[in-house]
Amino acid sequence: MSEIADRYARLADAFAGTVAGVPADRWANPSPCEGWTARDVVQHVVDAHAMQLGFVGRDLGDVPSVDEDPLGAVRGAKAAVHTDLTDPARATTPLQGLAGETTFEQSVDAFLSFDLVVHRWDLARATGLEERIDTDDVRWAADAAASFGELIRSDGVCGPELTPPPGADEQTRLLAYLGRHAW
Repeated sequence: MSEIADRYARLADAFAGTVAGVPADRWANPSPCEGWTARDVVQHVVDAHAMQLGFVGRDLGDVPSVDEDPLGAVRGAKAAVHTDLTDPARATTPLQGLAGETTFEQSVDAFLSFDLVVHRWDLARATGLEERIDTDDVRWAADAAASFGELIRSDGVCGPELTPPPGADEQTRLLAYLGRHAW
């Protein structure tokens, strides 16, 4: 597999692990994403998978609804995207995405993998689960966020940058940059 497919699979598995750990009574908890519940975060991630596949004329196929089976929906979305990432012809399919012309795998890496890192934290924060992000993933996500330029502040992407406390660790600084209060 490619580095992108490996990263995506690892991050999707970590996100699914967090989804699997959400207690049944916490799905309606508010998330750090204004106006979203924990379940809404998962719905967004599944919808983002569908959007990426839609850019290349494909779809998720028959996956459970997030309302009925959040973990099944995440696993189904991951399976559909991962299948395309591990097929060299499909992975390199050109597409016109949100940031211009790219390939399917590059778009997945830039957007879905980034979402999986950040929204895993959002879901964990909303539901009282482990919030720690792997240091390498924090650094990778910080580089990805910087590459978005002003797109990162577009409506519905990330809120205004916050000022982290003095001496904040890399994770807290990344989350503050993304408009999340992590302290």
